[in-house]
Amino acid sequence: MKYQGILVAELLTFVFSTGVVGVSSPASWATSSDGVYKLSSFETPVKGAGNPGSGSTWELQVDDTSSGHKQSITGFGAAVTDATVSSFSALSESQKTALLADLLTTSTDDGVAFSLFRHTIAASDLSGNVYAYSDEVDPDLANFNLKTEGKDMVSWLSQFKSINSAIKVVGSVWSPPGWMKLNGVMDGTTTNNNLDHKYASQFAQYFVKYIQAFKSGGVDVDAITIQNEPLNSQAGYPTMYVAADESTSLIQNNIGPALKSAGLTTEIWAYDHNTDVPAYPQAVLDGAGSFVNTVAWHCYAENNDWGVLTQFHEKNPNVAQYQTECWTSPTNTWYSTIDFVMGPMQNWASGSIAWTLGSDTNNGPHLPGGCGACRGLVVVDTSAGTYSKTLDYYLMGQFSRFVPRGATALATTGSTDYGGGQKFEAMSFVEPDGSRTVVVQNNFGNEVFLTVKFKGGETWSGKVYKESLTTWQLPPASG
Repeated sequence: MKYQGILVAELLTFVFSTGVVGVSSPASWATSSDGVYKLSSFETPVKGAGNPGSGSTWELQVDDTSSGHKQSITGFGAAVTDATVSSFSALSESQKTALLADLLTTSTDDGVAFSLFRHTIAASDLSGNVYAYSDEVDPDLANFNLKTEGKDMVSWLSQFKSINSAIKVVGSVWSPPGWMKLNGVMDGTTTNNNLDHKYASQFAQYFVKYIQAFKSGGVDVDAITIQNEPLNSQAGYPTMYVAADESTSLIQNNIGPALKSAGLTTEIWAYDHNTDVPAYPQAVLDGAGSFVNTVAWHCYAENNDWGVLTQFHEKNPNVAQYQTECWTSPTNTWYSTIDFVMGPMQNWASGSIAWTLGSDTNNGPHLPGGCGACRGLVVVDTSAGTYSKTLDYYLMGQFSRFVPRGATALATTGSTDYGGGQKFEAMSFVEPDGSRTVVVQNNFGNEVFLTVKFKGGETWSGKVYKESLTTWQLPPASG
């Protein structure tokens, strides 16, 4: 028997292996820039100070007492775009089954067990064409239709949910239907690229109908952002400018009440843009806090500073934060993916999402004005029906495979960034059973002997490979 091309027996196997739950003995795993290690077993750390020899050394301090407990972790993952869906759909059936196991479970040697996905609501820059779920003027939204692209998106996300029902799905709009906007189009101009507020209630109902349609297809949408990058208005692909006070009004007076009236529990996350304008999400929280308790951040600000999230947390200690978009590209440094996970984790983020999950070998499909260098974590050869995994895939897996949902971030000190890419960074976590995970970024061109001192009393030590991301799994503290 098959479910959407996947053997039910295989699905049942996957369901029971969707994450690492606690450890009883120490282990080490590494991914390196030279490709020698790809989520591979590395030298096991030992309890105690160990013998560093004559090589480089480093020390970290971890507060594993209750005073060192920080944010709860929701998960890690990537964006599911139209490019992702069309690329994945070109795979052979056997490759689809293998891919789902890799992405959503630890049943394979390098399975990454992703649990957090952001998807595009209708067209984005990583689409083959511009479309909405309601293309013609339709004030009653009587002709609302997911189109082929939306239905294919639902099909893939429902398969994700079938394998791991606990995944969190976040939907983001790049532009509402053109007829709802002052300029009348989804792309092609920056003039009057704003919502026409006579359609504010229709805009709210657009979200209601989309959430209901996805639910009918087997996908519960856990959260939405009402506009991707609301301060980015440009030609070439779908965008829309939404000011902070406008976002506040739409959420408080239209979208929030519409979701509530429809009996939907989907969360609304604020902002979904760069760290350089924290006043924007603060204004939304201040004005629409009855419907919003989470902020989404991107990484594209000039001189991006993840420390903004800590500053935001200090003002809003009960507000959850996520890094929801940062690109993976062949033009990036080898460690850029580490930076957009490690940095937010060090600064109170509960999850991190890569842009994007999958693409073809030409970093697409994408619109003419869209990102031509946004390579998926998984690259599909659409002619051969096969896929390959990038370095970014493995680097994300160093977090997602070993830090399960429900883990708690621990205050970790000793990280240092000397600039110019010369850095040694770390983050630590504890699971409900007391198991601990330490993720270490070594940007130096030599191995480092690392000592980790836990405030609770234990010390662990061992080697960290050159230019790598290394994950230590440690058992619960003894005694």
